[in-house]
Amino acid sequence: QVQLVESGGGLVQAGGSLRLSCAASGALKIDVMGWYRQALGKERELVALISRGGSTNYADSVKGRSTISGDNAKNTVYLQMNSLKPEDTAVYYCYLTQFGVRSWGQGTQVTVSS
Repeated sequence: QVQLVESGGGLVQAGGSLRLSCAASGALKIDVMGWYRQALGKERELVALISRGGSTNYADSVKGRSTISGDNAKNTVYLQMNSLKPEDTAVYYCYLTQFGVRSWGQGTQVTVSS
């Protein structure tokens, strides 16, 4: 059973920074880890992904402001978000795939005040 534990969310002023972390336990061979987010009343959307080999993929809305990184030995992924905007306010969900199966974290709230 894969479990994902997220941390690092919170309240920040516009222009500020946050670092999200997600640690996976019970995972054997992670293919991709990353983050999605869901704002109130909107669909869940991709934020950033990183493959086991280090390839990254970012949503256009966060490109240039966010950096995803991973530690394969610790099965942990990080998302550094800078120059945060009120529209970044959402619940951020950690995500991973292994053997074609997706797993999700419980989510961590990020609120950016204007």
